[in-house]
Amino acid sequence: MALATQQLTDFLSVVADRPPGPAAQHAAVECAARALDADVAVLVIDDVVVAAIGVSADQVSAYELTEAAAGRRGELGLPGGPYAITHADIDGLAPGVLVLARRGEPFSAEEVCLLRGMARVLELSLHALHVIETGRSDALQERERLFEQLSAIQRAIARRAPLQQILDTVTRAAGELIGIEVATLNLLEPDDPTVGSMVSCHGLAPDVIAKMQRVPLPYAGAAGLSIMGDELVAVENYENSPIAIPSIVRHGLTAVMAVPVHENNRVVGCLSVGTRRPGHSWDKAAQDILKAFAEHVSLAITDARTLEAMNQAFHDSLTGLASRALFMTRMETAFEGAPHGVAALFVDLDRFKVVNDSLGHAAGDQLLQGVAARIEHCLRKDDTAARLGGDEFAVLLPTVGTLEEVMPVARRILEAIREPFVLGGRETFVSCSIGIAFSDTGGHEPQELMVRADLAMYQAKKQGKDRYEIFQPAMQAEFQAALQMEADLRRAIVRHEFQLRYQPIVHLRTKQITGLEALIRWEHPDRGTIPPLDFIPMAEETGLIVPIGEWVLREACRQVAAWNARRDVPLTVSVNLSAVQLDQNVLPGLVSSVLAETGLPAACLVIELTESLLVDHRPNTLKQLEEVKAMGVRLAIDDFGTGYSSLAYLRRFPVDIIKIDKSFVDDVGDEPAAAALTLGIIQLGQALRLSTIAEGIEDAGQLSELTDGNCELGQGYYFAEPLTEVAMDALLFDQT
Repeated sequence: MALATQQLTDFLSVVADRPPGPAAQHAAVECAARALDADVAVLVIDDVVVAAIGVSADQVSAYELTEAAAGRRGELGLPGGPYAITHADIDGLAPGVLVLARRGEPFSAEEVCLLRGMARVLELSLHALHVIETGRSDALQERERLFEQLSAIQRAIARRAPLQQILDTVTRAAGELIGIEVATLNLLEPDDPTVGSMVSCHGLAPDVIAKMQRVPLPYAGAAGLSIMGDELVAVENYENSPIAIPSIVRHGLTAVMAVPVHENNRVVGCLSVGTRRPGHSWDKAAQDILKAFAEHVSLAITDARTLEAMNQAFHDSLTGLASRALFMTRMETAFEGAPHGVAALFVDLDRFKVVNDSLGHAAGDQLLQGVAARIEHCLRKDDTAARLGGDEFAVLLPTVGTLEEVMPVARRILEAIREPFVLGGRETFVSCSIGIAFSDTGGHEPQELMVRADLAMYQAKKQGKDRYEIFQPAMQAEFQAALQMEADLRRAIVRHEFQLRYQPIVHLRTKQITGLEALIRWEHPDRGTIPPLDFIPMAEETGLIVPIGEWVLREACRQVAAWNARRDVPLTVSVNLSAVQLDQNVLPGLVSSVLAETGLPAACLVIELTESLLVDHRPNTLKQLEEVKAMGVRLAIDDFGTGYSSLAYLRRFPVDIIKIDKSFVDDVGDEPAAAALTLGIIQLGQALRLSTIAEGIEDAGQLSELTDGNCELGQGYYFAEPLTEVAMDALLFDQT
């Protein structure tokens, strides 16, 4: 490993000492051949041989090299053969391939990993040159300072200037060249890719920067959306946007724009700019400038981390398992001319975040080490286990005849992980979800097989976890539909496509409207109105429920405060809370901020929780709810009776209201058993001094039974369907 790292260091220095172009290309090929003891090394870019060692360019064609690299040719037509061949693809705007060949021993998986690290460095050099040269010929030609800045940044990268210095230069230059007041760079935290921190800033006060550390992506505004969606996000009229960050609004920003930053084609952060000028719009020139600077941030980060990554090129430092790079290389070897099947298992722990949150990162690391040991114990001699990152593991079965041979391995892993782990002197139980993908006689590409195993793993999660699922083609179509839904959801947030409906909550004896429940609807530009059940699960899964839920809370409180200003008796407003929002640990601050901004008294706000949220709560759930309750906000359990209905949880949590689920109300007038159950819930509420609300009242018979049973409040189509703001205004105030 030490030798490989030194070889990559030498390669970095050789390429950096030369300007991007032929000189760097020739030096790269020469250095790669020397590092891997190759007799022949050839670089092909855009189907042209641009550099060669050990052979002249006219002795071999680019076509032959490309075919050999793809495995469609077993050897190169060179004198002195046969040759063992290996290669590394060069992606990006100038695609190519770096091919090495030698007589004798084939290249090892470790050598292939080293070659790919070298190819990535060369790719950076080619990409940087393309960004600058393209800029000279497009609509940004009049901005000569742009190219001077980009060239200076590229030289700093080549000189291995400190990464922070390069990032600060990029942030400052982006703000100056676009002509705006604020520019920031956020990067994902290495230990938790669900949160990001502001690592460089131009134009914001230190107290604002301090608040932007380790922010969950759903709460990171335009930057969070850009990272999650891997796309440019431009927001105008920022202060009224659902994704606006209050502290940024208070700093006076009126428009923001964000572009993702990548490392090895993976989103790792976001470069953002903002202005305080009213009515500002982001034109194409500004977007192109920001993209160019984001490209150079990507170059700097990838370059700085390539050498660092080589320290783990072959094995994961925590568990000792194979690294992702080594795993994929071994999978490719298994596919090469294999007369047998190849299988991949994608293994993901089900409760790792809970362990990390409750026991700490040290216990989490100990758990990962234990899981790695158990997985290895379940495998055969030639199988490979790898840690892909976080709590994700993979298993390669390189020689299997049928799919039936794979399932016993998956079952052994499931059973092994179910056994308790001793962490910090206490027994801890976790489980895992496994996806299986099988390719007979090398029928799929390695990367495709891993994608299929990943999809099957997600299906196992959906089916209840602690199980395995085998890839089926329908999973691919479902995944594509989910991707489209997620993309539409992100755009809906930016484009203000959500609306609220309000359903009255009525006092059953007086028939007076005492409150409203705020219900979200999505007005899709192509599909029309989309009900919550069709998009809320996706929003929760992706974290987009956080900005959506915050908007619902703000808008509902604002609107009801406005209605109450015209009423003698104030209305309450009920807003549903997702467990994902509680996981972010910001609920008390959010509620306090919304109440202060909208002027709605705390006693007029009801937050609705599900029973499952209480049962599956995290350690700080109760603390957050108690803080909200201390403000004067009331808490309700929604759909009561459909989940756990635990009296212990009713007594433990500071609940004020229970809402009787519609399934009980439906049969209350027809079935004695349903009536008895409903009456029992009402009496339970009375004994605990809780208000009861019956959901889904649709006819007079149900109303009569519930009123006679002393149910206090109710809602349903018998009184009114969920109404638009205009229709609800008419219902509340129309005197005709």
